[in-house]
Amino acid sequence: MFDIKKIPFSRYGSFITISPNHHEDGESPLYLRNIRNGDNEFGEVFRIDLIHEGIIQPYKTVLSPSMLRLDSEEGFAEFCITEARVLQLRSHGVGVRLTGITGAYDYAVPVENGRWEVNHSRQEMRYMLTSIKGRLVVDAPFIEQRCEKIIVDFLPDLYLGEMEGVIEEFTTVYQHRSYGSFTEGHEHVTKEYESWLETTLEIPEKFAGGKEMASYITWSCVVPPEGMLTRPAMYMSKNWMTNIWSWDHCFNALALAKNNPSLAWDQFMIFFDLQDESGMLPDFVNNRSALWNFTKPPIHGWTLRRMWEQNNFVTEEKLHEIYQPLEKWTKWWMTFQDSDQDGIPQYNHGNDSGWDNSTIFHKGTPVESPDLSSFLVLQMEVLSEIACKLGKNDEARNWMDESQALLNRMIAHFWNGQSFTAKRSGTHETIESNSLVLYVPLILGDRLPSEILNKLVEDLKTKGFLTEHGLATESPDSPFYREDGYWRGPIWAPTTLLLTDGLLLAGEKEMVLEVAEKFCTMASTSGMAENYNALTGVGLRDPAFTWTSSVFLNLGQLLATEDTR
Repeated sequence: MFDIKKIPFSRYGSFITISPNHHEDGESPLYLRNIRNGDNEFGEVFRIDLIHEGIIQPYKTVLSPSMLRLDSEEGFAEFCITEARVLQLRSHGVGVRLTGITGAYDYAVPVENGRWEVNHSRQEMRYMLTSIKGRLVVDAPFIEQRCEKIIVDFLPDLYLGEMEGVIEEFTTVYQHRSYGSFTEGHEHVTKEYESWLETTLEIPEKFAGGKEMASYITWSCVVPPEGMLTRPAMYMSKNWMTNIWSWDHCFNALALAKNNPSLAWDQFMIFFDLQDESGMLPDFVNNRSALWNFTKPPIHGWTLRRMWEQNNFVTEEKLHEIYQPLEKWTKWWMTFQDSDQDGIPQYNHGNDSGWDNSTIFHKGTPVESPDLSSFLVLQMEVLSEIACKLGKNDEARNWMDESQALLNRMIAHFWNGQSFTAKRSGTHETIESNSLVLYVPLILGDRLPSEILNKLVEDLKTKGFLTEHGLATESPDSPFYREDGYWRGPIWAPTTLLLTDGLLLAGEKEMVLEVAEKFCTMASTSGMAENYNALTGVGLRDPAFTWTSSVFLNLGQLLATEDTR
C-alpha cells in the first residue's frame, strides 16, 4: 500500500490521475485530474469528497496499484481506472461528491436519465458521468456563458446503500458503449499490473517494498501516444513533473531494456522522433508541446551501448533507425555549441547540462565542462561501432578518429594536473567549483590515463562527496553546498548511476556496491523522490519520480547479481 500524499493514483496508458495538490497550503483534498497540460498547471477537474446525508465526511485513503479506497465511519468508496479513459467508482453507505474546478465556459447538461455531460473547457476535455447503481444528482445552474457551479453527487440507492458509476473522458462525440462491472474491471487491471511487476528487474529481497513502489510508479506514469507524443511515454511523475525530459528518458529506458525492450526502445527513440533538422533535441515534451529553449546532455550514446548489452533486441534494423539521428545530435553539439571554435563544446545554460544550477555555472555562461566532452567522446565511439556494424567502414574510422581527438583536446583543456575543471568559453577562465559533475569523466574508464583515473577515484573518496546515503552533487565541505539546493548538494539518481558506471570501469567494485547499497536503502526508506538530502537521506521535491525508480531498480539488480555469486 502506498501513501497518496506522495504517490498519485493512476495507471499505465492513462492521463487520468487522482492526487492531492501539493502546492496547496495545509491538508489538500483529493482531485480528479487531467494531466495533459504538462507541468504548466495541476490539471484539476473535480474535487473529490465523501458525503452522507448531504454532509462531507472525513476519510482515510488506502492506495494499491489497481484501486483507490476512501474509508469513512459511514462507509467507503472505491475508484479504479479500468481503461485509459474510464474511471469506475462504487460505494457503500456514502456517496461521492465531485465539485467541478470550473473555468469561464464550463457547463454541465443532462444527456438522458442517469447520465450527464460535463464540458471542462479549461482542461479541453469532456466527461460523461453515468450512474449504474444508485442516483445521480447534479447542481449546475447556468448563468450567461457558464455554469455558476458544477456539483455532482453519485449517491447510493435507498435500499442497499450501494452506488456504482462511471466517469469517461471524450473530446468530441461520445460513443455510447457498454462496460463490465467494477469488480470485473478491477480484476483486469490487477492482472495487468501483476504482469508488469513480473517483468520488473530482480533486486534483493530486503528491498521488496522499494521494488513494489518503483514498479508501481514506473507502470502508472506511462501515458499513451497522443498529440506530440509519438510513442508510449513514461512521464517523470504524475504529481507535477508531468513531462519527459531529453536525458531523463534514457534512465527509464535502461531499467526497461532487459525485460521490456520494446517499451525501452520507445522511451529511447521518442525524442529522436521530434529532432530538429539542425540535430537539436527539445528540452522536454508532453502531449501538447515541446520546449526548444534548452536541451539536455548527450548521454544517448552511453545509454544505447548499455541497452544493447542487455539482450539482442537492438538489431541491425534498429541501428539503421538510430544512426543518422545520433549522428546529427552529435554534430549539433560540435557545430552549434562551440562559440569560440576551440573544438571544446559548451553549455549555454545550466539547464542544457541537466545540472540546472550546478556551481560550475555560478560565474555565468557559456561554460565548457568536461562531462559534456566525455559524453561526446563515448557517443562518437558508439557511432563508430554502429557504422562498423552497418558496413560503413570509412565513417567508422572517421568517428573513432574524432572520438580520440576530442578525448585528447579534453584532457589538455580541462585537466590541471590535479583535477578536472570547468571553464568559461572564450576566456577559458577557470571556474571555482566542488561539483560532482567534474567527476563524470570517470565514465571514460581506461580511455583516461591511469594517473588521472586514479586521482579522480581518490578525490571522490576523500573530498566529502560520499555521505552516509550516497554521492552528493556538491561536496558538503563546499561553501556552495545547500541541503535542498537542487544540484548544489542533494543526491540524485542519474548522477549516481553515471558515477557507479564510471567507478566500475575504474575497477572500484567495492565502492560501487557501497554506493548502490546506500542509494537503494535510502530510496526504499524515503521513497522514490526527485532528489535527497545528502546528509539525512530525506526525500526532496517531487516524491514519486520515475528516473529515481528506474535507477533504484538498476542498482538493485546490480546488488542482486552480486548476491548470487
